[in-house]
Amino acid sequence: MTVKFTKEDYGNTKEILMFPDHYVAFAHTFLKDDAAAVNVGGKKIIKAGTIYPANDATAKGVLLYDVDVTNGDQNGALIIHGFIKQSAIPAAPADEAKAALPLIKFFPAA
Repeated sequence: MTVKFTKEDYGNTKEILMFPDHYVAFAHTFLKDDAAAVNVGGKKIIKAGTIYPANDATAKGVLLYDVDVTNGDQNGALIIHGFIKQSAIPAAPADEAKAALPLIKFFPAA
């Protein structure tokens, strides 16, 4: 059996937290065919700040860092409590998503 390892350096990670030392997140496995993944330079990436699984009443959390699912399922962290910079996330949170995430406060752009 052959095991394939890939290592990529993406440089600095995007900071979506208003207060990086105050948040609660849990581990989640993101699937290779996840609907939240977007094409970025030929790779399937779920972007940091994505309201997951959708920006609606089904929201369970906000993705802490980018997750690359190009080569298969990957682990990531979903924030369930914290303070998010709205200017740093891919899409403004819908009212339904805000209601589904009562422990997350979204701060508008300063």
